[in-house]
Amino acid sequence: MRSSLSSGILNGAMAGAMWGLVFIAPVLLKDCSPLQICIGRYLAYGLLSAVLLAPHVPSLRKRIGMAEWKALAWLSLTGNLVYFVLLVMAVQMAGGAASSLIVGMVPLVVALASCRSPGATPLVRLLPALGLSIAGVVLIACQALGHEVSQHPLGIRLLGLGCAIGALLSWSGYSIGNSRWLARRSDISGHQWSLLTGLVTSAESALLIPVLIMSSGPAALHPGSGWPLFAGISVATALLASVVGNACWNRASQRLPLALSGQMVVFETLFALLYTFVWHQRGPTPIEVLAVICLLSGVALATRAHGGKGHA
Repeated sequence: MRSSLSSGILNGAMAGAMWGLVFIAPVLLKDCSPLQICIGRYLAYGLLSAVLLAPHVPSLRKRIGMAEWKALAWLSLTGNLVYFVLLVMAVQMAGGAASSLIVGMVPLVVALASCRSPGATPLVRLLPALGLSIAGVVLIACQALGHEVSQHPLGIRLLGLGCAIGALLSWSGYSIGNSRWLARRSDISGHQWSLLTGLVTSAESALLIPVLIMSSGPAALHPGSGWPLFAGISVATALLASVVGNACWNRASQRLPLALSGQMVVFETLFALLYTFVWHQRGPTPIEVLAVICLLSGVALATRAHGGKGHA
């Protein structure tokens, strides 16, 4: 049990390290629209998934039915397309730090939503962990929102924060649904499920190309940041955040209880902040250090709460 728990936490941390990179991509592609960035990333994700999934097709063909394809369709929509478009809009309008903080509330939403699941840890045992997580998010919010400079007017920035809240809800729904499907289909590995998600997401993103053309005209097919940079970042985010990150996350979801797997999303916030510090070439302030300690302590307490329950 302890080995499974440790492996799940390590995979959750690795997923967070990969996912944190997506908070930098919109900054690098600031001249591209959220829809362009989303389509580029997930078309690349689909191509990579097709190549990596090819050896598994014979064994998966008989195990994937209509119910699984329907689940993959809505998981791809909520956890990839809707989430990422909203996230890019949030980063471009409200800033990376504020966006990462709001998305960092996913562990709280998932824990609250799953506390009544059969065999789940009672909410009262999670309150200390949730309290520390809230304290950490509030501390970083005070620091980031007090010092982050935005060129957008207040209305645009508030719209960006609304997009971040939408991304939070979208990803929370994905996290819960994905964990339940992985538990239901334990005969399919997390890596295989991730690659199948990539194929479906790619097909869905291709359907957005006509929407992009109708909304912005044929010029939308030419990214404002230039093709080399656009293609490079699209492939990098597809490989690192989607293929590697999702595979790590699915392994974590299979090894951890639902509420605890939700707590692992805090690593995405921590790494997103780390990458932001590196990008802006500065170190964390004392308040930010205290906030990170609170967030990590919250994960540690959640781990202890679940470890004492004796999950198989």
